[in-house]
Amino acid sequence: MGSLVTTEGVVHYEMDGRGAPVVLLHGWLNSWSVWRTTMLSLSDTKRYRIYALDFWGWGESDKRTAQFTLSSYASMVVHFMEAMGIQRAPVVGHSMGGTVALTVALDFPDKVDKVAVVGSPIVGSSLNLMLQLAGQKNIARLLWRIPYVLDLIIWWVLAREGTDTYAMIRRDVSRTTMEAFFRSINDLRKTDLRPRLPEIHMPALGVFGRRDNIVNPNQARLMAQAIPQARVEVIPNARHFPMRDEPERFLEIVSEFLAN
Repeated sequence: MGSLVTTEGVVHYEMDGRGAPVVLLHGWLNSWSVWRTTMLSLSDTKRYRIYALDFWGWGESDKRTAQFTLSSYASMVVHFMEAMGIQRAPVVGHSMGGTVALTVALDFPDKVDKVAVVGSPIVGSSLNLMLQLAGQKNIARLLWRIPYVLDLIIWWVLAREGTDTYAMIRRDVSRTTMEAFFRSINDLRKTDLRPRLPEIHMPALGVFGRRDNIVNPNQARLMAQAIPQARVEVIPNARHFPMRDEPERFLEIVSEFLAN
């Protein structure tokens, strides 16, 4: 467990392993812990030093900052890397974290030598309708004031994800604020990276679950079309959390991508 004091507040991160740095980014309603098993598996290879951080407003990072947008998260990642002495590294993100990873690759290409996304929206309209509605300020406020309704929606959206994933999400939601909850998903639902993706010339990977009901898996096709050199994998039996649904296959894909 580590913390980094910045002018924006305290950044919480976890680190494991020895070797070349790899940065992992979590998604909306999550924290670094979504990567726990992946971190341990990658660090066991003794080839990588894995860094998994909490975005502003999530997990144990500072919640006082007013910035909960993709661009502010991208800047946060770069500042974190600079503070940790990481000149350049692969950046891997899940869900919203993958959209942030692509933003870092586009806006700070000198900091990223490879970029990978996992179940990430290229276009905000690919989000489950319930998530898009959570980006409406009045609806977000209503949900926050009636925790029972918010919990019911989370349960409904995650019904097929399993009780462990549901418990993880509930825990991470309980540690965030309404501003982080609303502003981050509001920015994500308005995103459309398609016009800029052809600017990515570094190695890129997309991993999607064919049964994902949180982010439409057709984002795999969009990524393949926009980044011709990208490797795109669709795991048939995985949903929104391939690293939890099919951990062995997921690790095989990511390890091969990092090694080559």
